[in-house]
Amino acid sequence: MKIIIVGGVAGGMSTAARLRRLDEHAEVVIYERDPYVSFANCGLPYHISGDIADRNKLFVVTPKDLERTLALQVHVQHEVTGIDRSRKVVRVFDHASGRTFEDHYDKLVLAPGANPVRPPLPGVNHPRIHALRNISDMDAIKAVVDQGAFSAVVVGGGYIGLEMAEALRRRGVRVDLVERSDQLMQNLDPEMSRDLAYHMESHGVNVHLGTNVREFRDADGRVEVVLAGGAHPVADLVVLAVGVQPENELAKMAGLTIGTRGGIVVDQHMRTSDPDIYAVGDAVEVRDAATGEMAVIPLAGLANRQGRVAADHIAGRPSAFQAVQGTSVIKVFDMTAGGTGASEKALRRAHMSYTKIYIHPNGHAGYYPGTHPMHLKLLFTPQEGRLLGAQVVGFDGVDKRIDVLATALRAGMTVYDLEDLELAYAPPYGAAKDPVNMAGFVAANALRGDVELWYPEEYTDLPDDALLIDMRSPREYAGWHIPKAINIPMGELRQHIADLGDHKDRPIYLYCLSGFRSYLGTRVLRQYGFQNVNNLSGGLKTFIAFHRNPLTSAQPAVPFEPHAEDRTAESERIPVT
Repeated sequence: MKIIIVGGVAGGMSTAARLRRLDEHAEVVIYERDPYVSFANCGLPYHISGDIADRNKLFVVTPKDLERTLALQVHVQHEVTGIDRSRKVVRVFDHASGRTFEDHYDKLVLAPGANPVRPPLPGVNHPRIHALRNISDMDAIKAVVDQGAFSAVVVGGGYIGLEMAEALRRRGVRVDLVERSDQLMQNLDPEMSRDLAYHMESHGVNVHLGTNVREFRDADGRVEVVLAGGAHPVADLVVLAVGVQPENELAKMAGLTIGTRGGIVVDQHMRTSDPDIYAVGDAVEVRDAATGEMAVIPLAGLANRQGRVAADHIAGRPSAFQAVQGTSVIKVFDMTAGGTGASEKALRRAHMSYTKIYIHPNGHAGYYPGTHPMHLKLLFTPQEGRLLGAQVVGFDGVDKRIDVLATALRAGMTVYDLEDLELAYAPPYGAAKDPVNMAGFVAANALRGDVELWYPEEYTDLPDDALLIDMRSPREYAGWHIPKAINIPMGELRQHIADLGDHKDRPIYLYCLSGFRSYLGTRVLRQYGFQNVNNLSGGLKTFIAFHRNPLTSAQPAVPFEPHAEDRTAESERIPVT
């Protein structure tokens, strides 16, 4: 059997390597239009920044390696320009020789990837405007930086945009980051991405949110970027990172079915509408595990798994690709952010019912040096508590929690299962009650009715007769508090029960720094007969992600232990956030 694979890198090369391991006698041919068939495309920004100094380390394997170890026929700078499905041949153009020829296949695998979006704006073809997709793009951008670029504009606030902004700042370049929506990282919810914007600003990135680029103008060889808000920074370099779109032209020309998202439609075995043609990687549509909606999710891990499934099926194995969670993580200067499953935005679009909680546990034991509070959001069904999604932003231990929650979500676990997870603990790595366990405890408390939650976005719509109580220490309250809140520290609440007796019929809204002290307050008040008592989920640490105020900081917060928050705030000459 002869299998032709169009495209290399993650999807194509995973398919090829798996095929050879399953079938030593199959003829496997790879056509890659670029000079490099296998490279670490996720590492491109880190070579520009200098973190990966040796460019050669980005090359996973060479064509010679693949021929020698796997007996694969690898042809770089060979572009497949057409498919004749009736004859089962592909038309190939050899860029080196200029020759066009045909090649026959028994099975065909398409792994063309995705193309960076290049918006149709005036001046977008200026020679100093680049996108980052492959080695050649990386080399071109790095050459401009190496020549002494002073300033840059990065257009787009997704993965590539944020990684490029950091890479350029690490090289000493002044950076303006422009994002047309009101938040960075669209896979996160707005409040979870806000700390990333603040953190980037603290590292010297000028962040322009809710701003469109109107046009690019030449400025004596540099680029003037005209923004909708009136600003017009002039830069030595512009990096377009406004997203990618599936490269579907070859599939379209062959008459294969294209989905509503622009990706190639495949079944669970990665077969297209032609049973002899498979497609993998960034060019295909996949089903969201939480919402059931179709999506295009350009992640290397998914491409690798899809390649493995396609190879299995070609070789006669019954492998199937499951729905995706979109698990991801990103490093932004000193912070880490990521998530798994559906966001709150996605659940709303899908008209799905959900409940949410926020917590701020430390990355590891607070008494062991080097940790800071993280911001963790958990989304789950309001009846059985089945996990729907999770997002985490912080400084240490973030990736570990995302991976645990991703595994729990894949396994169909509930918040009650999170309570019982037995996770590794030692002071440098975690806590006896791991953040994942804590998320389960808090969520399960809400579902069991032990606490009623209120959320920062509800603040402006609180009832007129609401009693708002700040349960932090007097020092914290004096530093800043929500307007109209009175101060009753948790440690003094029981002494004020009689004073509050006249307010039993009023809705009471409690808050503290992280939500823990006010949770204790809700339990006390409810057992004294107060019925309408609500606790701010995530406390002020989440509140400031919705409503910027003097407590907002882009720096790592001081680690704290929930039962010692008052003592920490009163005894330490440190910011109360």
